[in-house]
Amino acid sequence: MSFLDRPPLSIDHLVLPTQSLATARARLEALGFTVAPEGVHPFGTRNACVYFADGTFLEPLAQGDAARRAEAERDGNVFVTRDALFRERVAAEGFSALVFATADASADHQRFLDAGLSAGDALFFSRPFADAEGRSDTASFRLAFAAAEEATSFFFTCERVNAPSVDRSRLESHRNGVVRIAAVTIAATDPASTGALVAAISGARAVETSSGVRLDLPNARVDVFGSAREMAECDRGDFTFESVTFSVRDLAATRALLEDRRIVWQKRNGGLAVQKTAGQGAEFIFEESV
Repeated sequence: MSFLDRPPLSIDHLVLPTQSLATARARLEALGFTVAPEGVHPFGTRNACVYFADGTFLEPLAQGDAARRAEAERDGNVFVTRDALFRERVAAEGFSALVFATADASADHQRFLDAGLSAGDALFFSRPFADAEGRSDTASFRLAFAAAEEATSFFFTCERVNAPSVDRSRLESHRNGVVRIAAVTIAATDPASTGALVAAISGARAVETSSGVRLDLPNARVDVFGSAREMAECDRGDFTFESVTFSVRDLAATRALLEDRRIVWQKRNGGLAVQKTAGQGAEFIFEESV
């Protein structure tokens, strides 16, 4: 069965660079998220993830060990190199990568090479994983990278080669009621072209809408739109990841939590939008759409 005959890939996680994991943790916890213990990559970067019940997650990412990162860049580590490039060209706080779940990252890597979309060598690595009780195991991943020519923001597929045998249920419960990522929004100078790029990587069908392009994935959607205001902020690849929409169980309860914690929000198509800030690299939108 060819890739085109298979269901489209699902969102796996989102990479959100930050200058400080402590700042990211404080901001995300203020928003009502449960943040996992800090994780350390063997190539120097560090994260403090937010996990959801459907298996997706946010990955706030800090630079960590400079010597290990420099060595990884010399070795052609695309993850580290792209993170550094994003921080240099765009910002130290932001939303740099959209990641898709895959069962075969090696096949994806070859597919990206054949399509002229590869961003570099595939990557295999393992790292310790700890649950909310401090129990640990080893998580292993294989990644395949894709990007448009000259783009700073990028994509990759993630194959979970070894899933840690730990209880993640407490980490997946959030006081703001979020249960999953519902959507990712991309701002682009050419929504059709960017939509075609996402379609080529994910296998989803790009459908034109009145405001741009929509791609329906098995677990979420990707909306691509054009905006003169946003285009002034776009990187050299002419698109940026702008916002993340979350599904919540009870929007009124989410609103009460935000107001209790003095988090400024705006109404947005029936949801609550919170502008990005230090430790929160994208606009967050909460919708009651479980």
